[in-house]
Parts: sequence; C-alpha cells; structure tokens
Amino acid sequence: MDDRPLRGIRILDLTNVLAGPYCSYHLMLLGAEVVKVEKPGHGDLARNLGPDPGLNRAGIGASFLAQNAGKKSVELDLKAPGDRAAFEELLRESDVLLENFRAGVLGRIGYGWDVLHALNPRLVYCAISGFGQTGPMSQAPAYDQIIQGLSGMMSITGTPETAPLRVGFPVSDSVGGLVAAMSICAALAGRARTGEGVFLDVSMLEASLSAMGWAASNYLVSGVAPEPMGDQNATAAPSGTFDTADGALNIAANRQEQFEVLCRLVERPDLVDDRRFADREARKAHRVALNRELNTALRRRPALEWEELLSRAGVPAARVLTVPQAVGLEQLRVRGFFTDLPFPGHPDRTLRVSGNGVHVNGVPLRPMAPPPLLGEHNPGRVGAATDEVSTR
Repeated sequence: MDDRPLRGIRILDLTNVLAGPYCSYHLMLLGAEVVKVEKPGHGDLARNLGPDPGLNRAGIGASFLAQNAGKKSVELDLKAPGDRAAFEELLRESDVLLENFRAGVLGRIGYGWDVLHALNPRLVYCAISGFGQTGPMSQAPAYDQIIQGLSGMMSITGTPETAPLRVGFPVSDSVGGLVAAMSICAALAGRARTGEGVFLDVSMLEASLSAMGWAASNYLVSGVAPEPMGDQNATAAPSGTFDTADGALNIAANRQEQFEVLCRLVERPDLVDDRRFADREARKAHRVALNRELNTALRRRPALEWEELLSRAGVPAARVLTVPQAVGLEQLRVRGFFTDLPFPGHPDRTLRVSGNGVHVNGVPLRPMAPPPLLGEHNPGRVGAATDEVSTR
C-alpha cells in the first residue's frame, strides 16, 4: 500500500535482538524504509536465537525472522575508516538513527549527539537502553528479565505462593520498543514543524513502570502496594479466571449490571441479593466465596458455550487459549493479521509473520518482503537484491 504514514522515511537501525528491532519493525509496517546496519560476518545477535538449531547456524533464527521482515541489511564495521565513511553517508541521507547499545557506547566510538547533529541537523536519534543515558545505573547491563525484576513487575506476577515470576514473554523489551516507536513518530511530526532533529533517550525501566499502570499508581497516589493475585483482577470481582466443564474461562463482570446478568445466566440469581456481594467493594472483600459459588455453576457447561452466551449478553468472557489455539483464531484470519512471505534462503518454505493490529484506510499493515540475509543489500554485492541501499 502506498499511503502508509511513514512512506519516504528512512530508519538507520543499529539495534540487536528485540527492543530495537521490535521498534523498527513497527516503523517498517507504518511505511518506513528500515536499513539494518550489522556487524560484518555476525549480524544481529537474534540471527542465532530460536528453537531451530539449523536456522540459528544459518543466521536466520526464529527470533530474527519474527522482527525483521521488510527490512534491508548492510554490513558495516563502525571502527573501520572505509565503513565509517559509508555509515556517515547513510546518516546524511537518513531520517532516524536507532540504537540499543549500553549508554554512551556510540559516543565513545565518535558518534555522540553533537557529531550526529552536525552531520545531519534533521536527524532524529533514538537510543534505547535498560536505564537511560543518565543516572547511577546507566552503565549497568540489562536484559528483559533484569528490567522485569527491577520494575516490580515480577513481584506481582503469580500467586502469593509462587511470586515472584517472570512474565511469560519479554514484555519489557516489547514495551520499550513500542515507546521508542511512538517517540520517533512524535519527533518526526515535530521535525515537520521545526526542521530540526532531536535526541530521544528511552529507558526500558521507566517505560515498564509506566506500562504497569494501576499497579504503580495505586501506590504512588494512595500508598497501597500491589500484591500478587494470580489470575484474579485486583480492581473488581468477579474478574479473573474460572472453571468450566472443559477448561479455563476468563470473566470480567466489573460493572454491577454485568454481575447481575452473570448471576442470572449461570442460574444463581440469589447471589445478587447476598449482602456479601452487594457492591464492588463487598465482592472484592468476599472474592474467594464468590468465586467458589460461580465455579460450581460454571462447571456445568464447556468454556466455549459460556463464552458465547455471556458475550452475547454483554458480559466480557473468553476462553484461556494456548498460543497455537490463539494464532488459529478466525478473527485474526479475517483481519489479515498474519502475512505469508518467502522464507529467506529456503524457496521451498513459507514464513508466516505477524502484523501490528493496525489498519490504514481499511487495509492491514503488512511487511512487503521477507527478513534479509546478512548483508543482502550491501552495495555492489554479487546477486544482491535490486533495491540495494544507496544514497537518495
């Protein structure tokens, strides 16, 4: 599609593994040209990560394939004079520079903000790091799990008996990448007004705390520290995971009218008149007793039947699915969330990648090309793609 919002924007991407590549993947879906600058002979560390050892050895690990469709790859050693010259030429012709080194690394090899701004005054420079570019922790190494622990996220994940637990996917990396992508889009909008680029300093720790919402703000505002509650929602009851005849079901009857409809549909209208469950605060105080009564009633039918019955009546409810079940949902197929692409280096295979849930003028945002082989777009490479990277 030619009307994607970032069409004509070039992102020079020095990032590795997840937070940075996830950021630039969203920018690519929005229409930007993303040029990955990779270490010669090695490339993004994610090229060697994933459950398939063969793909890892080939430099196209599943972790890389998931976040890098639609991008280009050039190999440059930023410590080699010739490659530095090529890098600076690309800088002058780019709109955004994205990196996720430890704080200050790029400056120590000669590309601090003052140098970058002098090379290209319109450049938006975004640095993603664990703790930000300043402060006593700025030089500490950080991965997603480190941030999950330091943010307090792990302390409230699980039950009182099992916490602290890691969230089951790299949520801090993902949140950091999304905040960076949002900030870059805002900076590009600001540049359209001022003509000047800016330096964006994105902290994964701060982004993660921000994303925790009520878990942090309840303490900041009211002095109430959150506690691990497993599959239950601390803000309301009945709101959490319940038993059915064949599996788990999430129900979020957070409003009074939803609670009353739920009681009627599970054939327990008497619960509405029970003083223990009269209002939101009473239900929260007697959550265990309420859940016990509802679980007994819900075990009479399978989860899908309850999902359909309750949803039709306006009570939010849905099965708890496995990942294979989730990616098979008809809703995602109809929305065009997944895209099938040629598998890089394996013409007999198909690669399926996700979008980002955004439609522009009714059309889902999709990658237009598969993830690149290492150095696939090096200028002058024999057999290189016809859209190799060049100055504009």
